[in-house]
Amino acid sequence: MRKHLEVFPVVGLPEVAAGDDLAALIGEAADLRDGDVLSVTSKIVSKAEGRLTTGTRDEAIDAELVRVVASRGDTRIVQTRHGLVMAAAGTDTSNTPPGTVLLLPVDPDLSARALREALQARYDVNVGVVVTDTLGRPWRNGQVDLAIGAAGVQVIEDLRGTTDSHGNVLAVTEPALADEIAAASELVKGKADGVPVAVLRGLADLVLPAGNHGAGARALVRDAEMDLFSLGTREAARAAVLDRKAPAGPREVDPALWAGLVSDDLRVELVDGAIGVFGDDPLRVGMLTERLAVLLHAEGYGVSVRTGPGSEATITVGSRSA
Repeated sequence: MRKHLEVFPVVGLPEVAAGDDLAALIGEAADLRDGDVLSVTSKIVSKAEGRLTTGTRDEAIDAELVRVVASRGDTRIVQTRHGLVMAAAGTDTSNTPPGTVLLLPVDPDLSARALREALQARYDVNVGVVVTDTLGRPWRNGQVDLAIGAAGVQVIEDLRGTTDSHGNVLAVTEPALADEIAAASELVKGKADGVPVAVLRGLADLVLPAGNHGAGARALVRDAEMDLFSLGTREAARAAVLDRKAPAGPREVDPALWAGLVSDDLRVELVDGAIGVFGDDPLRVGMLTERLAVLLHAEGYGVSVRTGPGSEATITVGSRSA
């Protein structure tokens, strides 16, 4: 059982710029000891690595994402090339020159390894390193710092197959240790205090031997195929109807919404905010109408369906939510 944990903010660090030696800056400002864990905000890692790009934030998000998980209005939750699912692909425009956007490190685990090795070489100290970023969480208000990179620290503890104090076998218990470290360190860093680094003392049992960097924070990323909630509800509806993953939905009701759904024997017309579906087979008309209604609902529109005479139906489109 761990007896105590101490968390120290590292104060006095200067503004970090591209090419700066983070190991030197942190090592001079922090009292580092063997077995400590160093928590470093990804923003200063990105700045040191020159991850500042020009253009708009939307352009930066487009360049960093691999898929859209959910979108509402101007907000996009996306999966990045790192496998992370987060708002705006982790891009940041605060405390950067106008017209520029700060991106996440290219490989946060590699960044953590490089910092750990540099600290050991310069100061002969064996520490674990966790690179953190702020993420929201499904079903919970507020944000919390999580680990996006790690080196020399155990990132997850697998307790499956062990028993609790009552003799019950644990089936799914896997504490995300690196995320817990990141969240604890944020308590002393703070968003507005300009303290991007913290030292955690009392976790020596989680720090790996020198030269052993461990699995890294990539081990905490759940593959989309294993995620029961890999898409937002609207995006899941689009994917189910259109047979492709999370397509970007149109901003207005237009024929692009049903492109690919209409065949030679079915016709769709948009008239005065209502959508008419026509064809020779009432069953096929009904199936297409139902699919269009699902898509419109997924896009946030209020819809009502009315069956007309013969093989036709009308979808009345109401106002669109965010």
